[in-house]
Amino acid sequence: MNPKNQNKETLAVDVTMDENMIPESITWTSSQDNTKEEASAALLYFWNASKKETFNLDLWTKKMSIEEMNMMIFQSFMTMANTYERATSEDQLANAMRDFAEFFGEKTKILPKSGKFEGDGKG
Repeated sequence: MNPKNQNKETLAVDVTMDENMIPESITWTSSQDNTKEEASAALLYFWNASKKETFNLDLWTKKMSIEEMNMMIFQSFMTMANTYERATSEDQLANAMRDFAEFFGEKTKILPKSGKFEGDGKG
């Protein structure tokens, strides 16, 4: 493929740290829309195929609450399940991931109790 015909997108993340290297603010921009967006947290993962390992960058600001973190993690679990299913067509494993996300959601009180995860397993 000719590199001149390729589209290129850029994602820029700026993190302001305090004296202890704790994030105070996170902003990001995309070359599709140069509007600067604020974030309280960022989870960024890259797969290195030659090393067979994931590089991850997990950041959150001082102002992010535990409730917000719980919601972000719940939504991330659900997104990962959807992505995994689209990429692999493994619906059974994707559904198991969604079940765990629902369990997490109930335990962190993001979701109301369904009874699905109670002791007898009949929920």
